[in-house]
Amino acid sequence: MSRYLVRRFLIILPVLIGITFINYGIINLAPGDPVDLMIDPNMSQADKEVRREALGLRDPFLIRYARWMGELLRGNLGYSFTTFEPVTVRVGRRVGPTLILMGTAFVMAYLLAVPLGILSAIRPYSWVDYLTSFMALIGVSLPTFFTGLVFTYVFSLRLGWLPSGGMQSLGGGGGLADLVRHLILPASVLTLTNIGLVLRLVRSSTLEILKQDYIRTAWAKGLPERVVVFRHALRNSLLPVITMAGVQLPALIAGSVITEQVFQWPGMGWLTVQAILSRDYPTLMALNLLAAIMVLGGTLAADLMYAVIDPRIRYD
Repeated sequence: MSRYLVRRFLIILPVLIGITFINYGIINLAPGDPVDLMIDPNMSQADKEVRREALGLRDPFLIRYARWMGELLRGNLGYSFTTFEPVTVRVGRRVGPTLILMGTAFVMAYLLAVPLGILSAIRPYSWVDYLTSFMALIGVSLPTFFTGLVFTYVFSLRLGWLPSGGMQSLGGGGGLADLVRHLILPASVLTLTNIGLVLRLVRSSTLEILKQDYIRTAWAKGLPERVVVFRHALRNSLLPVITMAGVQLPALIAGSVITEQVFQWPGMGWLTVQAILSRDYPTLMALNLLAAIMVLGGTLAADLMYAVIDPRIRYD
């Protein structure tokens, strides 16, 4: 296992460097620069050129990238072009809220999708199967911004049960109960969006496993249904689900960008939009780097989970 991990890290390192190079190039190809968005009526064109020189925007692309990589190796992600505070501090404040939102949506989606998918597989073409298929279709079809607006209108504006946005009540004392009330709507939107894909994958994977010869043998032995499904079929049917989980957790960041905007959730998605609008290159690069690390880490964790679920898989 240790040799396998060393090989994977040796592969991940150049991939991560390539991702940062491509991201840095795409960000710097965007038209305009941060100085154009600095609202200062007294700033002349000469002052703008001085500001660009101070920010290093006049240097060639490769020099700027090499400088950024050099600072990254020293643990410095630079300073924000808009607030002039360290990027690590600015991004660090948003990591916690996003992890709370993403983690809640991720756990809720799999806790609901896996049992419902198994139930649909062992009762195919029943009313339960049709109902779960309808739920999956709704979750996949509806965009997050539409679902968020509908949830806000129904549960916040019309019924008044839940707050419409933010992470805590203004002027309130905060606390866990207040956080949960603000978390319900955005987490439900992300859960509904992701539950459809997981549910259909679990159903199709379980159906395929239930057709295998060793499952027929287990039925022929007269084993109870719960033993056949949960002891013999479930572990093998979870292999493709683990693959999806490894890449879906980082993908929740993309969904949280829109969801955090709709519900004004102070996480990395909200910060990403602000950094794009202000052309805050250091902040964008830090967010892209964090997302790339999460994707690569998620795929590595999925590979390691294969050996836990399936004893036939070994990484020796």
